[in-house]
Amino acid sequence: MTESIKLPRAGGTLYTYDLQGVAPAPPGADKFGSRIAYSAAHVVADPFSGADPLLEAGIDWDATLAYRRHLWSLGLGVAEAMDTAQRGMGLNWGHAQELIKRSTAEAQSVGGLIASGAGTDHLAPGPHVTVDDVIAAYEEQCAYVESCGSRIILMASRALAACAQSAEDYERVYGRILSQVKQPVILHWLGDMFDPALAGYWGSADVETAMATCLRVIRTHADKVDGIKISLLDADKEIAMRRQLPEGVKMYTGDDFNYPTLIQGDEQGYSHALLGIFDAIAPVAAAALQALDQGDTARYNALFDPTVPLSRHIFQRPTYAYKTGIVFMAYLNGHQSHFRMIGGAEGARSLVHLSDLFVMADQAGLLAKPELAVQRMRRILALGGVE
Repeated sequence: MTESIKLPRAGGTLYTYDLQGVAPAPPGADKFGSRIAYSAAHVVADPFSGADPLLEAGIDWDATLAYRRHLWSLGLGVAEAMDTAQRGMGLNWGHAQELIKRSTAEAQSVGGLIASGAGTDHLAPGPHVTVDDVIAAYEEQCAYVESCGSRIILMASRALAACAQSAEDYERVYGRILSQVKQPVILHWLGDMFDPALAGYWGSADVETAMATCLRVIRTHADKVDGIKISLLDADKEIAMRRQLPEGVKMYTGDDFNYPTLIQGDEQGYSHALLGIFDAIAPVAAAALQALDQGDTARYNALFDPTVPLSRHIFQRPTYAYKTGIVFMAYLNGHQSHFRMIGGAEGARSLVHLSDLFVMADQAGLLAKPELAVQRMRRILALGGVE
């Protein structure tokens, strides 16, 4: 029997939506190998924590680690303690340390791929913060991540963006850190659509000028750079940078709008993946990457293409609110028992936005258990006054 549900439209009217009932594409038994794919993973809030979510992050560690085991079981790596985990937006450095420690131990126990964010978020930007302070903050976090046994993702720094006076300041900071790391890192260039505090990163608001600075850093320290993830939501700029990377340095797409074409690549190369949207579309992503391994581009595109409207919806402006949609998908699919988030971020999107997300998830074959998803969607609607 087809499931149906009444959903709201903008303006206050309701309509009946009949679910398509297409189950997620099951990945095969063999793990994909032609691309490296990390999912930036969310954290599961503890709904029974007595702490005010605006002041203290209560985390359900069992559910949080269980979701990471789900991602590893599909052959995906975990990009830990990144912005998808609400890093700097509810998850502070103290919480991130515990998350990195627990997740790295879990990865080692199951043979899962993991890389973890090291940044400077314990250093608040301010008029007295210097470049040397930024270097010291990066050194502290990098040392901690390495002590846990995880590869480093070198995150962009709000403090550096606030205090740097020139491109040379960025080259000095990154040069110092890269000269010290024990194994090659993944750099992360996060655009200001994800974090407004990072505007003008690499010393310029002009993307081409900023890219030239970033490329100088990579070329100078190519032996210490595994790859770079750029999250600019601009496929042409990613391709332009990808074609200029030194041999052996990978491009990890962070483009949640254009990932299918960027991962598939062209005659001059392709991107690997380090994506927040892979948290929400993990089974389909794994199946699509297996199809790519087999040279079946028709199936690859048939699987990925319906996920793009969903991803564009989840990452619509304000882009930094995308975590709400990611966690909502985990709730609909039964990976957590509630729709609560650290920092109260479950309220960052409208009821109409979540209803449209529900429809797009169904149309993309991403609702694992349609009956459960309908039941949970109705709970959210009832809380919003839709009976």
